[in-house]
Amino acid sequence: MSGWLPSLNALRAFEVTARHGSFRKAADELSVTPAAVKQLVSKLEKAIGEPLLERQGGSMELTRTGALGSADLKTAFRQISFAVERMRANNDDRLVVSVDPSFASAWLVPRLESFKASNPDIMVLVDSSMQVVDLKAGEAEIAIRFGVEDHGNLLFHRLFDEHLGALCSPRQAKGPPPITELEDLERVVLLRWDLSEFEWAANTRKWNFWRTWLDAVGAGRVKPGVGAKFNDYNLAVQAAVAGQGFIIGSEPILKTLIDSELLVNPFGVSAHPGPGIGYDVVTTREAFARPNVRQFFEWVVQQSDDA
Repeated sequence: MSGWLPSLNALRAFEVTARHGSFRKAADELSVTPAAVKQLVSKLEKAIGEPLLERQGGSMELTRTGALGSADLKTAFRQISFAVERMRANNDDRLVVSVDPSFASAWLVPRLESFKASNPDIMVLVDSSMQVVDLKAGEAEIAIRFGVEDHGNLLFHRLFDEHLGALCSPRQAKGPPPITELEDLERVVLLRWDLSEFEWAANTRKWNFWRTWLDAVGAGRVKPGVGAKFNDYNLAVQAAVAGQGFIIGSEPILKTLIDSELLVNPFGVSAHPGPGIGYDVVTTREAFARPNVRQFFEWVVQQSDDA
């Protein structure tokens, strides 16, 4: 068996199922039947000699063996995708921007149309994942990074410092009963973004805990209540907008939702992780020499200045 590898289809079926926690959702992404996905995963498990997924409630969860390979497979298939995209678009007018999902959906994507309108010949591919790409290896031309205090010899610009507020829908804040004091957080649903999978995201994980946030705003006496956990930050935000609970939200990132009064901070206080914690746009010196990269970099900086 030395040097043997399972089929690419089986590995892909497992990776997508692990990501969605569902054979049906994996089948939708892969445009096959759930039975076909299940069969491919079963063949992979047989080849490995260990179960990789197990049903828990209504979803499929990774076993210990499955978890050992899941993250690497995600990275591998993303690399394959990038490689194919590079071959498809072998020109200097294309750039890949790596950004985490929350920043992408709440801040970058809503503004992206203005860049496209001014630069119709530049194709922007947004890689919205929680994985840290290697800019020097060419996995992306530009990245937006949070909580990195030392970017080495990369070029970077601070877009804004972080300000974290306890946000909810206006309807929930009004009650009844109205929510006006931090002690009120003991009797409401507190939504959480589960980042346990991403060991490298130390600052993001730290400031995503309600206990950390409450201590930072001087409310150490408050005992945070229970609430739902989300693997997808965007779903957590939407749950808050829908009045299903409070979320620890980045006020600079969610400014559009706050300005439109879809989210409010009923307490008027925010946690400030410190001057070293914020959002930076980052690139390599080699990439910055390319006109399209420089244009996008400068556009992002201008957008942050105007925000």
